[in-house]
Amino acid sequence: MGPLKVVHAACPLDCPDACSVHISVNGEGRATKIQGNPDHPVTRGFLCAKVTKYLDLVYSPDRLLYPMRRRSGVAKGPVPLGTHAQVFERIPWDEALDGIAARLHDISKTYGPESILPYSYAGNMAVLGYGSMDRRFFSRLGASRLDRTICSAAGGEALMAVYGAKLGADPEHFRHARTILAWGANILGTNVHLWPFVQEARQKGARLIAIDPYKTRTAQAADWHLQIRPGTDSALALGMMHVLIAENLYDSDYVARFTHGFEPLRARTEEYPPARVAELTGLSIDDIVRLAREYATATPSVIRMNYGVQRGQNGGAAARAIAMLPCLTGAWKYLGGGLQLSTSGAFQLNKQALERPDLALSSPIGRPGRIVNMSRLGHALTELDRPSVQAMVVYNSNPAAIAPNQNAVLRGLRRADLFTVVHEQFFTDTTDYADIVLPATTFLEHKDFEGAYGHYHLQLSQPAIAPLGEARSNVTLFRQLAQRMGFTEPCFLDTEDDMIDQALSEPTSPWLQGITRAQLESQHSIRVKFPQEKDGGAFQPFVSEEWFHTPSGKAEFYSETLAAQGLDPLPGYVAADESRHSPLAKKFPLELLARKGDNYMNSTFAGLPGHRAMEASHSGVLEMHPADALARGIADGDPVEVFNERGKIPLRAKVNASVPAGVAASRLGWNKLTDDGQGVNTLTSETLTDLGGGPTFYSTLVEVRRAQRERE
Repeated sequence: MGPLKVVHAACPLDCPDACSVHISVNGEGRATKIQGNPDHPVTRGFLCAKVTKYLDLVYSPDRLLYPMRRRSGVAKGPVPLGTHAQVFERIPWDEALDGIAARLHDISKTYGPESILPYSYAGNMAVLGYGSMDRRFFSRLGASRLDRTICSAAGGEALMAVYGAKLGADPEHFRHARTILAWGANILGTNVHLWPFVQEARQKGARLIAIDPYKTRTAQAADWHLQIRPGTDSALALGMMHVLIAENLYDSDYVARFTHGFEPLRARTEEYPPARVAELTGLSIDDIVRLAREYATATPSVIRMNYGVQRGQNGGAAARAIAMLPCLTGAWKYLGGGLQLSTSGAFQLNKQALERPDLALSSPIGRPGRIVNMSRLGHALTELDRPSVQAMVVYNSNPAAIAPNQNAVLRGLRRADLFTVVHEQFFTDTTDYADIVLPATTFLEHKDFEGAYGHYHLQLSQPAIAPLGEARSNVTLFRQLAQRMGFTEPCFLDTEDDMIDQALSEPTSPWLQGITRAQLESQHSIRVKFPQEKDGGAFQPFVSEEWFHTPSGKAEFYSETLAAQGLDPLPGYVAADESRHSPLAKKFPLELLARKGDNYMNSTFAGLPGHRAMEASHSGVLEMHPADALARGIADGDPVEVFNERGKIPLRAKVNASVPAGVAASRLGWNKLTDDGQGVNTLTSETLTDLGGGPTFYSTLVEVRRAQRERE
């Protein structure tokens, strides 16, 4: 069989941890073991429960391994598990590529290239797989440009508004904190490699405080759980500021040196006394005051904010307000203090060289294509015109399940005149509506490299095994499509190594200067080069003027930039169009949390029986507070119908205190795994966030009724 070898790779899934991975491969070229790199300072030798079973995905008998074409006369729509052979027929790659190129050429000529829409996101977050040859292809084609807002847009804009940079506290420094706020952050479920540092801090006396409307695994394990109402985070943060300022618990020196707009902020916080904040958030006055005092005095204090906070209509303001707290207390001055939402700003590669947006000038329209917001896909497919969307190429995403306003999305995908290509690893909800389905590689089967949004290590990911079946990477797919389209620019012949070199050439981030592919090949993982660490110091952002890249050169409590855009220059609480404080609540009185499954990653892993079994007790369930269930005559285990003006879905009631009164929760998964082929996004809307144009999954109102009543 030959000797066993160990290959270094990096997990590219949508997670801040971006784990360093060791893959054991036997002499026959089969991967036999996957484990965390014990020498990586963040991965520390273990993987999450999802990726520990990743070889089940790679070698799944249900994996898509060959190009497929919809059989003639078979309409688009839901395909039950295991029946795809009745819908699709296998075709050679050359036939698939020739057919796709011919259709895209004809559509471009007839309707204009902007009638072609790419749709992708973070199913693969490695640099090349996420955005490289594909961006070149669609720029040269003149296709519509996708505004990739579905996850982090509002929070990212919030960080930029306050700091001018997407940087945060080093996860390795959380061990030094005395107070840790997990604000909308289910660390155990979505950021598990931060947990050992949190636990190390707790063993030395630190307290973990969870702020979350849902009793997550992290909230259950915390020292204190504040069960806030959805969408009221900005009110709580401003209420904390009110206490900090009124009781002189803020750092006046840090505020004077490194912040802009303190006096307007002081005036704004006067509108949020603890009594008003208690009414808005559902928390007690005593708890609000206690939280502010503990955060300010038990230092170092650090906030791990996650992206759920910014998925409400007021999400940008919420993320801004929370991000301002360490500026008010001066928490950045202490090792182990500050805030982390994203560390991605440290990995500013040369995207101009990598993605080549200049190719749009050579397209048939001679300019960049129009921008289409991915969070309004239903609108794009059913209402957008001049031109309408006539073709969609989907990769790294499953929009039929994850996009909001699902009924509108599915109406669009069902169109007979919409030519849809999906590059995938499994037959998902989206492939059910495809004309052509193409097999995609896993990260074990191609070369790539990646940064992270939860730590500061740049990593190379080597291929461990040959692609199974006829699977091809994103890079290979779009390189070959470019050739079929007759694009002659030399950049379409670039190899993966060429593009890694280009991305590392003249990076925007000074901390990547001097890092080469050769170094990554030999070292596998390289920490970015922060100036403080050259002389043995520790990385601490926002402790001097050089870290702020805002117009004022300081942390901005008050933003003239936002004011110039007609937006509120200060954070504030504004009730969402769908919240308990809105008129619509009279008709639909429950606030819905459309949560992600603990055992899936968005919708990834839903194709595996083992992961579905782990998620089974939560699948098809609506979690309700006992008071809300009692008021509706609903008992635990009852079948219920959850509905609003956008649609309805059947679920099973799970009555517990996982959510506060007035809130219900259900999880995301594949539509085809539900009783009626509809997922929780049937109920969510295409309303956008106040900043960044992101989705408002957590600003959703519903009503619930016991299903039997219609038959009784």
